[in-house]
Amino acid sequence: MFLALFLLAASPVPAESWQLVLSVSEGWDAPAARVRRYERAGAGAPWMAVGDSITASLGRKGLGWGLGLHSGGGQGPTKREGDGKSPAGVFDLRLATGYAESAPPGTRLRYRMATPTLRCVDDSASAFYNQLVDEAEVKKDWSSAEDMRRPDELYRLVVWVGHNDAPAEAQGGSCIFLHLRASASATTAGCTAFDPAPMGALLAWLDPSKRPVLVQLPLPSYRRLAVSWALP
Repeated sequence: MFLALFLLAASPVPAESWQLVLSVSEGWDAPAARVRRYERAGAGAPWMAVGDSITASLGRKGLGWGLGLHSGGGQGPTKREGDGKSPAGVFDLRLATGYAESAPPGTRLRYRMATPTLRCVDDSASAFYNQLVDEAEVKKDWSSAEDMRRPDELYRLVVWVGHNDAPAEAQGGSCIFLHLRASASATTAGCTAFDPAPMGALLAWLDPSKRPVLVQLPLPSYRRLAVSWALP
């Protein structure tokens, strides 16, 4: 019991997080990962797998330590703006956006429709850096931003990853999402991307009352941190 309480206190996964999305790649440079959902009945309870393990696409340059709920993870590259790396670490999963006027049935995350003027600002000189903003409602002060309603299907379903947003650190990396991928061999600019069926299942499963988190690590770091972070 003492060991369980110690590990719970030492883990960057909050005690109130009862849902966890675990993404593990083969190494820092690998552009793909195996992903599985887990759930627990309460703080300190064992993690139980939900559904099957699936593949997901990562950044074209693999992983780098991001800015999230963890205070650090040890050796490895650090994610920076525009580096093509997905963030490693522990991150809240905050809200969903999509092309439809209303969220897909069963969605419990807060949902925002991606209008033609909805942006995620990736210019670190902007006061809106790493924020979702409606370009029609604010004074534009950025030179670059992600269009959240793309001409393709990649952002048809999106879950916002709480990376570098508490508050945002300049050049720390921005606009990190879970979203759809174009193909099994596709890579991203730094997001984690899924085929439509598992993305839909993930969105229907996520429950904000269980404070869901993404834990994303290369395999050597996962093996080193799994016990101290009380990971499944």
